[in-house]
Amino acid sequence: MMDRRKFIKQSGLLTTAGLVGSAVPLSGMAQSTNNLRADPNAKNSKWLDGSRLVVSVSMQFEAGGQPENAESPFPQNMEKGYRDLPAATWYEYGYKEGIPRMLDNWDKLGVKITSHMVGSAVLKNPALAKEIVDRGHEAAAHGMNWATQYTMSYNDEKKFIEDGVHAIKKITGFNAIGYNANWLRRGENTLKILQELGFLYHIDDLSRDEPFIQKVNSKDFVTVPYTLRCNDIQLIEGKNFSVDQFVNQVKMEFDQLYEESENRRRQMSISFHDRIGGTPQMVQATKELFTYITNHEGVSFKRKDEIARMALEDKTTIRE
Repeated sequence: MMDRRKFIKQSGLLTTAGLVGSAVPLSGMAQSTNNLRADPNAKNSKWLDGSRLVVSVSMQFEAGGQPENAESPFPQNMEKGYRDLPAATWYEYGYKEGIPRMLDNWDKLGVKITSHMVGSAVLKNPALAKEIVDRGHEAAAHGMNWATQYTMSYNDEKKFIEDGVHAIKKITGFNAIGYNANWLRRGENTLKILQELGFLYHIDDLSRDEPFIQKVNSKDFVTVPYTLRCNDIQLIEGKNFSVDQFVNQVKMEFDQLYEESENRRRQMSISFHDRIGGTPQMVQATKELFTYITNHEGVSFKRKDEIARMALEDKTTIRE
């Protein structure tokens, strides 16, 4: 079997040679196919550091920054004027148990992740935010709070993003260069603002399975693609997947991308949220999943800032 690129390439070669429509024995066709398996673009399948497939892990640090009576697993039937107290404890779990448990798990697995931090959550739990960075993980910006930024004016949105960056810098000392909007819903001005503020990349894009570069304000800006297919808030919380369903879906995603990575540069994204991915069952599922992944040759786990810098340095990175 051959992938689409090889098929197109082979078809072109066969047509040029006048073989299409001629009585070529099937055995001869098979031999021709085998001879064409050496893809001249194979060099583009490797990452700059020689990795075959890169896995990018997100850990959302949002709990504590949510608005009052935010969405939760509880029925959305609270009467106006009352606080949803049990829902508040669901969010508290994220910083009391979830992130600390995940941090220990990342250390055991030897994985460094990117934590997208809501500024107000960082200010509410400064020691935890600093611990994330002190343990070698990337702090990326995730807005100052859960406000809807795509409706903001240019100046309001710029301040909103800046405030979140300043909160992270003040508490952790880390200069955030990556951005994730609430539910990926950036506005028309977001990328321009990010470029002005010195960001290198954003993740609010589902269009590819590898990073790409585009011009923003006449400068290179990287998209490190995100996914909803391997995302605990979408699958576990949104669809009520069991952990074995989650593991199976992510594992199948990995298997396909790993197969493709023989001939194409591939990136796999997996996302965890503080109050969901940090539950005991999900941490056990993650151990099983990541152990499976690391048993494959040529796979590396990278922070998103590392991926963005590598994409900028690599002359073969896709440009749009």
